[in-house]
Amino acid sequence: MRLLLDTHSFLWYIEDNDRLSQRAEQMISNIDNEVLLSIGSLWEIAIKYGIGKLSLSRAFSEFIPEQLLINEIDVLPISLPHLATYTELPFYHRDPFDRLIIAQAMVEDIPVVSRDKPFQEYSIDVIW
Repeated sequence: MRLLLDTHSFLWYIEDNDRLSQRAEQMISNIDNEVLLSIGSLWEIAIKYGIGKLSLSRAFSEFIPEQLLINEIDVLPISLPHLATYTELPFYHRDPFDRLIIAQAMVEDIPVVSRDKPFQEYSIDVIW
């Protein structure tokens, strides 16, 4: 199964944070699943890290690539179909990064691992 992680799900997974649900942790850890992280999530993390709203144990340029590698998480690029779908989404959710993840999940037809309730307003599968 392919899974697309919401930004907080990725961060909580790599931090071994108790806020990540047991089901989400099991799905991400399952070696039979292909786990994806949107390049938009990486952009969001970089922005928050750069302005001091997010702390990491090491520099972004070292820590994030290492975590992607050791956790076997692939980066999902942004495609034109993702952006076209993004422009047509209803505004149940206003966060631009989350809206991008939702559009990517729709186009790729994959579930999103997220605790955010507004994701459930869209026609995507949400795992939590």
